[in-house]
Amino acid sequence: MNYKSLALAVLTLMYLYNLILSVVHMKSADNPIPENVADVYDRETYAKWRQYHAERSRFGILTTTASFLIDLVLISSNAYAWFAGLFPQGTFMQMAAVMLLSALSSLLLIPFSWHSTMVIEEKYGFNRSSVKTFAADQLKEFLIGLLVMVAVGTLLMWIHLKLGDWLIVLFAGLMTLFALGIAFLYPVLSRVFNRFVPLEEGELREKLTLLLEKNGYQVRDIKVMDASRRTTKSNAYFSGFGKMKTIVLYDTLTETMSADEICAVFAHELGHGLHKDTLKNQILSFVQMLLLATLAWLTLRTEGVFADFGFDGINYGFAVILIISVEFALISPLFGLVINYFSRKAEYRADEQAVKEGYGEQLIGALKKLSRQNFSDLAPSPLLVALEYSHPTLSQRIDAIEKSRESE
Repeated sequence: MNYKSLALAVLTLMYLYNLILSVVHMKSADNPIPENVADVYDRETYAKWRQYHAERSRFGILTTTASFLIDLVLISSNAYAWFAGLFPQGTFMQMAAVMLLSALSSLLLIPFSWHSTMVIEEKYGFNRSSVKTFAADQLKEFLIGLLVMVAVGTLLMWIHLKLGDWLIVLFAGLMTLFALGIAFLYPVLSRVFNRFVPLEEGELREKLTLLLEKNGYQVRDIKVMDASRRTTKSNAYFSGFGKMKTIVLYDTLTETMSADEICAVFAHELGHGLHKDTLKNQILSFVQMLLLATLAWLTLRTEGVFADFGFDGINYGFAVILIISVEFALISPLFGLVINYFSRKAEYRADEQAVKEGYGEQLIGALKKLSRQNFSDLAPSPLLVALEYSHPTLSQRIDAIEKSRESE
């Protein structure tokens, strides 16, 4: 079997799949807007959204095509094996060399990131990144990405060399712990990109603290993040495991929402905690890692795979690239279909919690504001929702919230 031809066929198939989804996404601008969200955009803003949607959709297709062509050239030309040959022999050095080339190839997409952020987002009033901030972010992302790739390649190499066919269970378990470690360290890692200051004393801080403590959570701190350095778009999140939580608010959120609307957003997040959605996501994450580990096991024990791409023997860095970019990419749409289905169900449950806390009306207002600020698509294709949306549409969420309010 010619594994290179098979890999190139899969890459092409997935590119065409993503291209079709991009076209469906672009055409969704013509879908009629549901009545319960018709007030999100006024006529002028809606016209601006259509222009933004069309421009981002076209540019997204261009970016996807560029990424596909880079992968196609690197794999078809045996560039990874050639680049690794420039470095000293040795299992670790050969793995690291392939990871380095993969990271360097990502630099070819920086002009696309520049156009997306500094041209399109700037044109529609969302960008607040300076040239200095943009350049610093790109450098940090490159270094962190390279470090993570080398860490994953090293983990795969060590387990396979030490334990052979026990790779499946142990690699899946350690990769799950690795992912949890990244999530645990996220508050620390996020400081590489942003500054955080404590939320000042007052009504909002008191209400958020009371909301969490009422439901058995302790608040470690409430921080405001300087998201406005980069964007006008808003968000908020919890960080921390267990009952001890840190609340993080984008400064763009505190500037545009009332205290009750922000509390409604966190009543929703509280619902995720009470329904153990984080734990359920960790289980699903382990299943995903188990699939990746099985693919790794099959790849490393299949004769001829690496020779077809120019290597003299196993290269663990290229194995990771092959597993993620080709093998898992082929099954990820089906896996994503299942994951997104359960995720949307969890979002409905979390919205119900906000209603129980007495914030149903405020949550609707907050969701509409977030959709307006983030220039959300109000009428996406049902196909896109099923395949790619981890959240229900705004219209679907409002319908469900209204039904929950009526039953209270």
